[in-house]
Amino acid sequence: MILAANWSHIWMVTLLGFCMVLVLLVVLIYFLRLFGVIMKPGAKSAKAVDIPRLPESEPVAAPAAGQDDEGTMAAVAMALHLYYHGVHDEEPTKITLKRTDRRYSPWNSKLYGMNNLIR
Repeated sequence: MILAANWSHIWMVTLLGFCMVLVLLVVLIYFLRLFGVIMKPGAKSAKAVDIPRLPESEPVAAPAAGQDDEGTMAAVAMALHLYYHGVHDEEPTKITLKRTDRRYSPWNSKLYGMNNLIR
């Protein structure tokens, strides 16, 4: 009886469902883009702002190969020291467990959670 179905209707419903999913995805993409434009922090005040230009100065020449300045060498040395020695305290790797006597509590009793199904 499964093969006795009207296949033209089945393919039509499948195609219609597939097209609906694609159309809804496209609509959702445009809706989210519109929502992003509306919620942008500077979207309400789109005034042109003049940014003052700083006076131009002479470019600083980079040191030649093999002639590093002392500040760069100190920064590299500090970075290597922090990388290899770490900046945090050493944590102990030993775990200790203390056994304590606990009073009976129905909150930690497994007996009440079990069902007696054997009769």
